[in-house]
Amino acid sequence: MSKFYVVATPIGNMGDITLRAIETLKSVDLILCEDTRETSKILQKYNIATATMSYHAQSKLAKVDKIFELLEGGKNLALVSDAGTPGISDPGAMLVSQIKNNLRDRVDVIPIPGASAVIAALSASGLATHEFTFLGFLPHKKGRETLFKEIASAKRTMVFYESPHRILKTLESLVKFCPDKTVCMGRELTKIYEEFKTGTPVEILEYLNKNPVKQKGEFTVIVS
Repeated sequence: MSKFYVVATPIGNMGDITLRAIETLKSVDLILCEDTRETSKILQKYNIATATMSYHAQSKLAKVDKIFELLEGGKNLALVSDAGTPGISDPGAMLVSQIKNNLRDRVDVIPIPGASAVIAALSASGLATHEFTFLGFLPHKKGRETLFKEIASAKRTMVFYESPHRILKTLESLVKFCPDKTVCMGRELTKIYEEFKTGTPVEILEYLNKNPVKQKGEFTVIVS
């Protein structure tokens, strides 16, 4: 059977790749990348010469057909995202689903675990981690208010990703719907400017408003 590896790569710090991931990326016939330019950085660092091909949210059906053809031809492939674990708030989830549904008896899907912003943020948050719900990226408009009401009434820890363009609006919504909750904001995880800030939604919002430079980067938000 052909093998299809779902390989986690670093979310920022290049040192966070596993030995098994490096070994796998060197051994496969082709690496499917969300962005080949991003993946090339880590391939160059670890002297991985394997050929690459792009696969992302806008990839057409012909690209999927090509991937199926390679797998049915006995090739072993690896899937990586720009950062972190493929399939988690990532277009790779659809490809894995298609392979599992259409080639289940001919292809082994094998996870190569590693970095995940969700788990990294939770581990350093100090908030309850025995139960949590991951929301991915929050919707821009439709259903957004309903989701914040759900966060406000939640009995378990809620985690989601947010972009620098919407972090202030998100905190304003948290102030409105759940002002008494404790929030841990993880910014630029594993990178040079990594930062964790914990407080009420009002406190976190005031902190970012007073420090505009802190509004930049990728955010993982945890709500108690």
